[in-house]
Amino acid sequence: MSKGIQAVRGMKDMLPEETMCWQHVETVMRDLMASYGYQEIRMPLLEKTELFKRSIGEVTDIVEKEMYTFEDRNGESLTLRPEGTASTVRAAIEHGLMQGQSLRFWYMGPMFRHERPQKGRYRQFHQLGVETFGVATPDMDAELIAMTARLWQRLGLRDLELQINSLGTPACRRDYRELLVAYLQQHRARLDEDSLRRLETNPLRILDSKNPEMQDLIEGAPRLMEYLDEESVEHFDRLRTYLDAMDIGYTINTRLVRGLDYYTRTVFEWVTTQLGAQGTVCAGGRFDGLVDQLGGKSMPAAGYALGMERLLALLEEQALLPPAAAADAFLIASGDQAQAQSLRLAEQLRQRLPALRLTVNCGGGSFKTQFKRADKSGARVALLLGDEEVAAGTIGVKYLRADKPQETVSLERVIELLTNPAG
Repeated sequence: MSKGIQAVRGMKDMLPEETMCWQHVETVMRDLMASYGYQEIRMPLLEKTELFKRSIGEVTDIVEKEMYTFEDRNGESLTLRPEGTASTVRAAIEHGLMQGQSLRFWYMGPMFRHERPQKGRYRQFHQLGVETFGVATPDMDAELIAMTARLWQRLGLRDLELQINSLGTPACRRDYRELLVAYLQQHRARLDEDSLRRLETNPLRILDSKNPEMQDLIEGAPRLMEYLDEESVEHFDRLRTYLDAMDIGYTINTRLVRGLDYYTRTVFEWVTTQLGAQGTVCAGGRFDGLVDQLGGKSMPAAGYALGMERLLALLEEQALLPPAAAADAFLIASGDQAQAQSLRLAEQLRQRLPALRLTVNCGGGSFKTQFKRADKSGARVALLLGDEEVAAGTIGVKYLRADKPQETVSLERVIELLTNPAG
């Protein structure tokens, strides 16, 4: 017998029990964005490939190895978005939103990268992204970090460490790049395959290598922080002052460089030791040159993105996910008149109680069979409708999770009982 068609590797189904957990986290996030005055923006999944080559950088791992890129029927190269920042900038430029004003956007949705699937990392993954435009000062960087700290607080998360660094301006980073390459060339024999490739294309990424055999070599490399220009040093110092004022703890990680070419000055990550190798839950920073790079008028920008799968995995690890939501009531109908009236009754109840979670038995079945379905649904009560109840205008109520006697009541009394379970 042939095997059924399965999901594409790295593309994960989200089953109902998981979906409920995602909805919980998404609701917290939406409320948080509103409380900070950020507006939601939604971009298409497909973009022109050139957008990501120009923004992320042609010699990054994402563009070189990970993007899902193809030609459409017109011969145009298109790519499933691997991240959301470039799309946000493109949309803001295209629709004329950047007219000398500050903007605060957020988005949520799937991204695509052809990576090796592992826990918390899939080829279709989901991000919450936040992007701001028009503010060059470090108070904006501090607000973004404060938002993430507030999110952890609202979700109840513990043991997340904030790491910060400064990459300075493109000019000072170019000068530093020459020093770093010269140092690494002296130790070329000790570099692994990935680092040798990055040495010619993106040497700063070597500082982020997790290869244990290279850690002492990396530790001895020149530190970018020591070669920052005066304005970048002042920007970083003011950011630290703001974080201190808000009692947000942090560690300065001079090896934190981020994998995308467009970052400038502030970069930050929230990391955990509870998810194995995939320790970064949220990351971001400042990208002041990206708007100009993508064809818009030069404008400062900053933002962050967090991986939803990793966040949900961490919430599960810390036992912070909500329990499965069962139905409040399960409606059982027996008899020709009762079956004809059961859907009508269900709609009356839903109209009177919009928040009610009511399951109606469909497909017939004996009373015994329907009771089994009611019990399996997890509902608090079973509502019993037979021909006698239809004639009398009453409903039977059987408590499935409490030691209470079964009773027969009016519709108004049922509404009262469902509104106030303790009543």
